[in-house]
Amino acid sequence: MEDARKRVHTGCTLEVRGTLTRLTGLVLEATGIRVPVGSQCLVSMKSQTPVLAEVVGFSNDRAFLMPAGDVHGLSSGASVVPAAAYVPVPRLGERRQTDRAAGYGMLRLPLGDGLLGRVVDAQGEPMDRMGPIANVTSLPLDRKQINAMDRAPVRETLDTGVRAINALLTIGRGQRIGLFAGSGVGKSVLLGMMARYTKADVIVVGLIGERGREVKEFIEDILGEEGRARAVVVAAPADAPPLLRMQGAAYATAIAESFRDKGQHVLLLMDSLTRYAMAQREIALAIGEPPATKGYPPSCFAKMPQLVERSGNGLHGVGSITAFYTVLSEGDDQQDPIADAARAILDGHIVLSRSLAEAGHFPAIDVEQSASRVMHNVVSREHSEMARRFRAISSRYEKGRDLVQIGAYVGGSDPALDEAIKLHDAMAKFLQQDMFESATLEASVDEMMATIERRVAFS
Repeated sequence: MEDARKRVHTGCTLEVRGTLTRLTGLVLEATGIRVPVGSQCLVSMKSQTPVLAEVVGFSNDRAFLMPAGDVHGLSSGASVVPAAAYVPVPRLGERRQTDRAAGYGMLRLPLGDGLLGRVVDAQGEPMDRMGPIANVTSLPLDRKQINAMDRAPVRETLDTGVRAINALLTIGRGQRIGLFAGSGVGKSVLLGMMARYTKADVIVVGLIGERGREVKEFIEDILGEEGRARAVVVAAPADAPPLLRMQGAAYATAIAESFRDKGQHVLLLMDSLTRYAMAQREIALAIGEPPATKGYPPSCFAKMPQLVERSGNGLHGVGSITAFYTVLSEGDDQQDPIADAARAILDGHIVLSRSLAEAGHFPAIDVEQSASRVMHNVVSREHSEMARRFRAISSRYEKGRDLVQIGAYVGGSDPALDEAIKLHDAMAKFLQQDMFESATLEASVDEMMATIERRVAFS
């Protein structure tokens, strides 16, 4: 028996090997393998670099795989090998080891303090050419959700450094906010201002499905040396496969979770949630899921809350993730299905107006359409009342704007509009802020009150 045991230990293990039978659009179909959804596989031809792919679905004995790299050169009959004992993505010349108990070939990526100050892709590979990443540990990308009853409620204010947000849309630590806007109205600049001025221990930036040009510009022009020292940037640009774009969003969230679990306060900036949903749409449609709302399959609306709910306060108030997700509104349509779904699952929304941006008003925050659902829990009653009055005066001016501009309004006929006209310039100046200017929470509230109280001088 002892001799038999020795032969078992020294013998070669059996390897499950499937065959690539079809490649249609984005999806690879393979037969001969039975592995769970989410498992990693290697698809390879002789004398060619293997392609990493993830199992995203199956039908009878066929497995559907989504490649994480270029499929050029693959043909029918290529071998498909499940990654049972390791994830076959070379990192710094080595194979990433996994634990079978964590899942059959499930993806594990580097997490830890060594990521601070670094720029990585969706697979944890450094993009900044600063050498190997030290002081990290490869851990599963999928993490257990926190029970909602174990989370601490949002009770503390968070200073974002942006005057309009601090005063009128006050953010709570652990809140999840959507930044809704069309293209070219200043989303990236506003994110950069918050990355630079927000009071947080760690900043995690996920650039998902956006222009590759923005990665280096965000690092050098917006974060700067001081901001970069406490930041981690995960980049999965628009030319990355849809699998990597989704993986990049999950990786950025996992990095934020790892720092939160250490008791740190994290600011998570993800640009954008819409591109994440579009990547899921590409995958779902490719494997045959029927479209539901404006071409988006049901799985898109299921994946979004699974990602968003991972942020927030930690267990019993230990650490927090305050998250800002940009949401693209196609044609500035706020009823876009992704925008509508995001608005329902987030703790507030900041809407950027194209008309304000075209008028040179930056940040182009439309305070009337924007809302913070936790503001009443984190600010004083006086602050809340002043913000309500500011909104009311601004709204009254907007309703009478056309009459004023064409000269049809007669002064004195509406005292509320008279007050709004007198305060309009001061209020507009208050809402504008240069990207290199910081405004503390206390100073923002004091300035808002001073702006409103100017009405005494006109009475």
